[in-house]
Formats: sequence, C-alpha cells, structure tokens
Amino acid sequence: MSVDWLELEKTARTWIYEAASVIKQSLANPIQIESKSNPDDLVTEVDRAIESFFYHKIQETYPEHFFLGEEGIADELESLEGTVWIIDPIDGTMNFVHQRYNFAISVAVYHEGIGMVGLIYDVMNDELFHAIRDRGAYINDEELVPVKERPLHESIIGLNAKWLVQEKNPYRNPLKALVRDVRSIRSYGSAAIEIAYVAADRLDGYISVNLSPWDYAAGVILLEEVGCRASTFKGEHLDFLQKSTVIAGKPDLHKEMVSSYVGEEL
Repeated sequence: MSVDWLELEKTARTWIYEAASVIKQSLANPIQIESKSNPDDLVTEVDRAIESFFYHKIQETYPEHFFLGEEGIADELESLEGTVWIIDPIDGTMNFVHQRYNFAISVAVYHEGIGMVGLIYDVMNDELFHAIRDRGAYINDEELVPVKERPLHESIIGLNAKWLVQEKNPYRNPLKALVRDVRSIRSYGSAAIEIAYVAADRLDGYISVNLSPWDYAAGVILLEEVGCRASTFKGEHLDFLQKSTVIAGKPDLHKEMVSSYVGEEL
C-alpha cells in the first residue's frame, strides 16, 4: 500500500501539537519521577502517557504500521521492514523535570529502512523542525537553506561534557582533543534539539557516545535534507534498532571529526 507522505506528515503534526498541549498542562502539577537504567536516566508518567497517546493514534489510523518507542509500550522490532514510526515522547526528560524547558517531541517515520518524515518539536519554544524526504527541511514552515561549512577551529559542536571526564568512556581522550581544537562546545540536554540545531545551522556538529534510535531517527532525516551527514564514530551507517555512537555535522566537518579524532581504532 502506497503512503501519502504529505498527508501523513500533516497528521503527525496534529498529533504533536495535541501531545504538546498535554505536556504543558502537566507542568502545572507535581511530576512523578522514576529512574530507569541509572539514577540520571529519568522517566515520568508524562513520558509514558505521551508515548501511549502516539501508539494508539497510529494503531487507529495506520494499523499496518509498526512502532518503536523509548518507553517500551509496543513489542520490540527485529527489522525496519514496512513502515515504522520511531518516537521519543519527551527527549530531554531531565530538562523537563529540572528546567521545564529545552525538551522535545521527536517523531520519525521510516519506510523499508529509509527515513521519509522527521519532526522535532521544541515544546516550550514552539519550534517545529520538520522534513519530508526530498522536499527540504523547515522550521515552522520556513525552509532551511543548505548549511555552510566552517573550518573546525571556528566550529561550535554539541557535546555533553560528562563524556570528557568519565574514565570508563573509551573515547575520552579523542573527545578532549576535539574540544581543544574547536571554537566551543554547547550542551542543551536534548539530542533531538541539538541535531535539529545542526540542520538549522545553529551548531556545526553534534556528538554522543551512546544514543538510542528514538534520540536521532528524526534528526537524521532533517540533516539529510540540508546536506549534513550523520554516522557512527567509525563513519558507518547508523543502526535504528539499537544504541550507537553518533556523530553529525556538515559534510567536511563530519569527515574531519571522524578521520582525525573519534574514528580511530581504540
């Protein structure tokens, strides 16, 4: 069955704005917080409620589609065959809990393993970064222009500084060298927002040692539409079914960061 991607994107937008309204209303009440894999890996009842909202909307509207989400409401997928929605209901849960700011709803739709629709909604800033494959990328319907390269020493990259001090991180020294050589680093606490910022030319690159598919699936679609690249640290294609290192950026910068810093065998 063929999919009308324009119509699907329009439907997904409607759901995103509806979900965002629920999230904003929840901020008026105390938030129930739990930890997952470690004390800093937070989840709230709002995360679960929003993921459930998307899951049931998709089931009702596109029953033949599959679902991959952070909070595990659906069965695990073993492949990206067919049409798969990859969703992070609140990317930046720690920001949602602590700041009540700098968090996003991330929605990606892949068809036979190819990214077709990507939407990242910065809820509190009311900025929707959105793209349909081969139709360009936009912020709130204003088209993003293809990115302009900057040399590495003039670049600003998104990077969580914790990766620089954790002794168990095997990439600590290469990342320290990279941070030394770039103009500056930023950390907004939401991978989806930071990858969207690369697409929007607000950052030149973004790096994470450990991300899940729902953190980057939508952002990769945005990046491709403006001529940016995203890969593992070794420069390989990202896997949308398991965790991965992620490095994203403008093409020349991406190539230099991989070849001269993080891509080397450890």
